[in-house]
Amino acid sequence: MPITLISLLALAGYLGAAALLAAPLTGCPRTPRASALLLGALAVLLHFGVLLGFHRGALDLHFFAALSLVAALVAALTLLVNLARPVAGLGVIVFPLAAALLALDVFFAPPTAPRALGWQIRLHVAVALLGYGVLSIAAVLAILLWLQERALRRHRPGRLVLALPPLTQTEALMFRLIAAGFALLTATLLSGLLFIEDIRAQHLVHTTVLSIAAWLVFGLLLWGRWRWGWRGRRAVRFTLTGMAVLLLAFFGSKFVLELVLQKVN
Repeated sequence: MPITLISLLALAGYLGAAALLAAPLTGCPRTPRASALLLGALAVLLHFGVLLGFHRGALDLHFFAALSLVAALVAALTLLVNLARPVAGLGVIVFPLAAALLALDVFFAPPTAPRALGWQIRLHVAVALLGYGVLSIAAVLAILLWLQERALRRHRPGRLVLALPPLTQTEALMFRLIAAGFALLTATLLSGLLFIEDIRAQHLVHTTVLSIAAWLVFGLLLWGRWRWGWRGRRAVRFTLTGMAVLLLAFFGSKFVLELVLQKVN
């Protein structure tokens, strides 16, 4: 089956799943959540199939390919989170974004040639992407938590808030994901220290410095949660700040190097 057709089917699956999950938020008749998640799972499988076919089975970490890979991973994690704790708002936000990044990679991005990577670097990248994906889900939950808390403070819950789990459950899930993502980010920094020989030659200085800064932000948040019981808006601010720094660490640096300075490795 042509990659273009598989891509279109994945796009349709993502958008269809998001529409089904969003139906109760717009007052439309409620559809079975299982149907939406099944459609989302199909879209994720097709998305990974596109990544394997379009990039010839190799791990392509160029800017647009990396965006698409992270989007597929975050979409897959969204499905896993929803199996454990139904949070329809996650899919409503994540699935359309994954569709947009897939379309950008397949239909608009310039062609790239993946580099051959040793198993050590592949392991480092796998841990990094998994940590990035987990913390991305935590950041989306932080946005939903902020919307939820804001609506409750104004005594106007609305359909979105009513469709979300109780605020304490959303917050607890966010902190569990932050703790898991922090552990993976720690492993990423340690594996980078072991496996990457020359960060200057590989243009990784800014990525490393910003990743350490994000690690400090998330570490401080977890410490504050454990020591002083931080929650609510403070927790949301720390989570989104840490995620913004992590976003700059990887994609900000790659954007400047590949699209502005055109130093494609």
